[in-house]
Order: sequence, then structure tokens, then C-alpha cells
Amino acid sequence: MKRNIKERLRLIYNLSVSKYIMLDDFCQYTSYMKVRKNQELVQLWHGPGAYKKFGHSRAKEGGDLKNVTVNPGYKRYTKAIVSSEEIRPCYAEAFSISVDKVGATGFPRTDMFFNKKLMKEKKSKVEKKYPWLKNKKVILFAPTYRGTRVNDADYGFEHLDLDEVYKKYKDEYVFIFKWHPALYNNILNGKREGYDLEKYDGFYQDLSEERDINELLLVTDILITDYSSVIFDWAFLNKPIIYFAYDKEDYETGRGLYFPFKEYIFGTVAKNTKELIKAIKSEDLCKDKREKFIEKFISACDGNSTEKTYKWIFEGKKDEDNNTF
Repeated sequence: MKRNIKERLRLIYNLSVSKYIMLDDFCQYTSYMKVRKNQELVQLWHGPGAYKKFGHSRAKEGGDLKNVTVNPGYKRYTKAIVSSEEIRPCYAEAFSISVDKVGATGFPRTDMFFNKKLMKEKKSKVEKKYPWLKNKKVILFAPTYRGTRVNDADYGFEHLDLDEVYKKYKDEYVFIFKWHPALYNNILNGKREGYDLEKYDGFYQDLSEERDINELLLVTDILITDYSSVIFDWAFLNKPIIYFAYDKEDYETGRGLYFPFKEYIFGTVAKNTKELIKAIKSEDLCKDKREKFIEKFISACDGNSTEKTYKWIFEGKKDEDNNTF
């Protein structure tokens, strides 16, 4: 969001006088402020789980740090939330703060997945906006971007053969693209050339402009992704997932993951279009792997995360022995 001088000054003033400051991503402005005594600078982050390394975690030995600069603003956080007890150290490392400042409250946005009435309402809203979603099964393709910095976000478009997928599934499915916002922005401004979808008779649809991917998940039958944190939200829906990881080895050693890739898998892995087509047909739920995944990464998400997060931030309430609620 671009701000004029007046808006910037107003934001700086508000940051200076506010007792509670809530962030859901990195904010450059907080890097230059001094957190006052009794002031709370809270990082809610924008996705549950711990997948791709970020922040100070990327400054550890072994990563590709050629273009990585860790901003000192992370260290100023007085509190942060995570989605399970086991990943508290990951966020503490990423923000370079002590583990006791990281609370396993679960993520408030995941409360939706425990509210059947709300899910039904949101699903109906999406179907009303896109009525063609009702006629066929829905495949959602939502990978993360490639590249070191968001400004350079890219993707290996050549690895997905649109013609082959179209020929196989045009009658049974509709295929939705939801690009990462950084990549989608580069496609819109011409820095990256995306797919030409016009010749596929509506089989492929780009809904990247939709802000809330969780609402799209509710109308999706099969999710295709890779190293995106959407896997953590998707786990609650008990539907098939496919990991289109054409560059798994390079990604693990380059960008870096907090845990071995195999610990994130609760679906089928495909490295090329042929394997992807086969995986779509199988619709493997991998129930045992899903249960282990949920326990490891999102066990604190129980439908009460909003309440627990409120208590952690505004009342300082937590377990006496750790920061699990």
C-alpha cells in the first residue's frame, strides 16, 4: 500500500502512541521505532505452521544468503503467536526473540474450520459469485513463489503442461489458479509472463485477485500446492492434496525448510505433469500422515484460537510451565 506524506506521518504517530500494535507480516516502519515500556508489538503472522525458513532463520549456515538481508525490526516483537507447541522455537529463531515470547495460541483465522454454519455461509457466498463452480469438481492450484525476494517473485511456469491437464480433465473438473500475491503482482505489471488461458474454454480460471484463499478452499475438491503455508489450513478439510514439487531438492537446500520435506506431506507428491495427472485421479487422502501432520504443526488450532490469542496479548494469560494454552 502506497502512502502519501500525510498518511505516513499519521501512521508514525499512531505507532508511537499506541499501546498495542498488531502485525500480520513484516512492517518496515516498526524497524525504526523504539518500543516503549508496557507497549506491545505483536506479530500475528499471516500463516500457521512452520514451512519455509524466514527472517533470522535464513541467516543460519547452509542457506542461500546471496540476496538475503535480515531486518532488525523482527527483534522488537514483544509477543508472537504460533499454531502448535512444537514450532515455537522456529518462530523464536526467525524473529530472534526468546521462546517465552512465543505463544502457542493457534491461529484465529482457523476457527472458521470448526464452525460448520460459518463455512456453509462462506461457501455459498463464493458459489454465488462464481456460479460455474457448482457444475464440476474444483482443482485449486496455489503454489508459493520462487526467488529470494518478493520483488523478484517468479515461478517455473514451463513445468506445468496446461494442454495435457486440459485434455485429461476438461469434462470433469474446473482448474483455478491462485498465485502468491507477490508473483501475481509481477504478472500484472509485466515483470513475469503468466499463462494464456483464453483457449481453454473456461477450464482454467485465474482467481488470484481474491484476497481470502480460505474461502476458495471451501469450494475446492483437490488442492495442488508445494511449499505454501496453505497446506496448514487445508489439513482441516479432510480433502486430497497434491504437492507439485518439481524443484524439491533445489528448494530444500536453497530456500530451506524448518523440517524435512517428508514431514509436511499428507498427500501425493508429483514432480512433473504426468505424475500430476495421475495424482489428480487417485485423490489419496493419506489419513495417517494427515493426523501426524495436524498434531505436529497445528494442534493448538481447536476452534478457540481467537479467544486464546486475545488472552495471551491483552491479559498475558498462559500455562505456568510454557506458552501453550
